[in-house]
Amino acid sequence: MARLLHIILVMKVAIPIWAGRVSPVLDVARRLVVAELEAGNEISRKEEPVDETDLFRRAQRIRELGVHLLICGAVSRPLEDMLRANGVQVIPWICGPVDDVLELFISGQPFSPNYLMPGCCGRGRRGRGRGGRRRGWQNR
Repeated sequence: MARLLHIILVMKVAIPIWAGRVSPVLDVARRLVVAELEAGNEISRKEEPVDETDLFRRAQRIRELGVHLLICGAVSRPLEDMLRANGVQVIPWICGPVDDVLELFISGQPFSPNYLMPGCCGRGRRGRGRGGRRRGWQNR
């Protein structure tokens, strides 16, 4: 029973990294910072390679790392869908220093406009249906 409780309280959060910042495009990122959180505290952090160029294998690699949540910049629809299908939650369109982004997430604070990628208007994909609207188009 105690083991089961421990599993529920531990969460792995991954962020693609480039030069200490959230990598601008998950699909081509070469490294992930994987932080293990327990009861709202970071208990470990390590960098992991993600050399897979095939999107299916990339999604599989992220899932094999035990990631529950991925915070990233831009991500293609196919990769995002594969991650979600593998049980990985995705928070896209985030930018900034990895340490700051992780700290904000752990604290439960919302990401301010300073941490939203330019051009996403703070909406990410919520304003876009599957009917073919392009990223960046606004409902008029």
